[in-house]
Amino acid sequence: MEAFIGIEQMGQNAKTASRKLRMLETVQKNKLLGVMAETLEKHKSAILAANQMDLDAASKMGLKEALLERLELNEKKFVDMVIGLRQVMELKDPVGEIDSMHINQDGLEIGSKRVPLGVIGIIYESRPNVTIDAAALCLKTGNAVILKGGSDALLTNQAIMASVKEALSDQNLPEGCVQLVESTDRSLVKDLLEATNYVDCIIPRGGAGLIKFVVDNAKVPIIETGAGNCHIYVDDDYEIGGALDIITNAKVQRPGACNAVETVLVHRGIAETFVPQLVKHMTEQKVSLFLCQNALELLDEIPASVLLATEEDWRTEYLDFKLAVRIVYSLDEALDHIDEYSTGHSEAILTHNYENARKFLSAVDSSAVYVNASTRFTDGSQFGFGAEIGISTQKLHARGPMGLRALTSSKYVIYGNGQIRK
Repeated sequence: MEAFIGIEQMGQNAKTASRKLRMLETVQKNKLLGVMAETLEKHKSAILAANQMDLDAASKMGLKEALLERLELNEKKFVDMVIGLRQVMELKDPVGEIDSMHINQDGLEIGSKRVPLGVIGIIYESRPNVTIDAAALCLKTGNAVILKGGSDALLTNQAIMASVKEALSDQNLPEGCVQLVESTDRSLVKDLLEATNYVDCIIPRGGAGLIKFVVDNAKVPIIETGAGNCHIYVDDDYEIGGALDIITNAKVQRPGACNAVETVLVHRGIAETFVPQLVKHMTEQKVSLFLCQNALELLDEIPASVLLATEEDWRTEYLDFKLAVRIVYSLDEALDHIDEYSTGHSEAILTHNYENARKFLSAVDSSAVYVNASTRFTDGSQFGFGAEIGISTQKLHARGPMGLRALTSSKYVIYGNGQIRK
């Protein structure tokens, strides 16, 4: 393996590459992405073999099942990764779009157009597919990118990067367009967060600990992708079978995902029937439950996997086969709970009451708010963005699943014919 060159040199390389990238036409960028898809498929066996080595090492270290699932890059995930890359090729390129145009009193033609951010640093955990998703979205928008993945996925990320480098070389583009921090030295994360001379934006993607570290230490501007303490509120008119299906999908399909539900709020009007069935159903799915006192009192027998919820449970993003359950006496009480404990990611209401649905949509201040659907849909590909760079829970510039447009800024272009200001 080549010697690691350090964040300073990577930043310089990225800055130089960004000047070339921002001049590329859409057809050139799409051709590069197409070659990347081909090189990924060419090196599929090597990538999957590297991922198996990462999985074996993580398993020996005792990584829990839900986190191993995030790390795994199996046949289906590999295919989805390549499909996502090809989808980005088909998406409209926002770079160069004119947001507005007008002529002022001096006859100047003033317009605003979309431009790349420049150099983006992305810090993420596990999920090796993020490596190619981030590279694809950044390249499509003319941005250079420095990637810092988790140490548990290092071999997989290195194998993926070999394909990316091959594609860049094929198109006569510098390796500075996409770079991976291949050292596991944690101090390098702080170096990247402080690289204000080279990096225009940092996007962290991971758990609450990573997000907090980035927010606390970054000198480079950041787009915060927050943790997912997501809620589903079950209103008193919703059918039990349908609610169980939605909650099961939101919790069990991929419990390690940031859009998985962590707390279910149940209206008191259906709790006596619904809570015992929810506990039975979740227990069969091997989900541990943390119930409020009122919910516990509705059970004839309390399974070993069911415990009394603490204050900490309402605040916890489990990312695991764990679920908190609380009985509320009204929609307003559910809204108060969400307002207190939500991280602003994704929340859902299950109801047939039109006014309650409208109130929930208006009152809940999260990046994605659902009526009668699983929170698991908060995802760039599901929203039609192809891949995604992350899910922003902040309110400035970008919010929710971040696609191509979120990786652009704007600049004003002014056409004159000799005007001077008086």
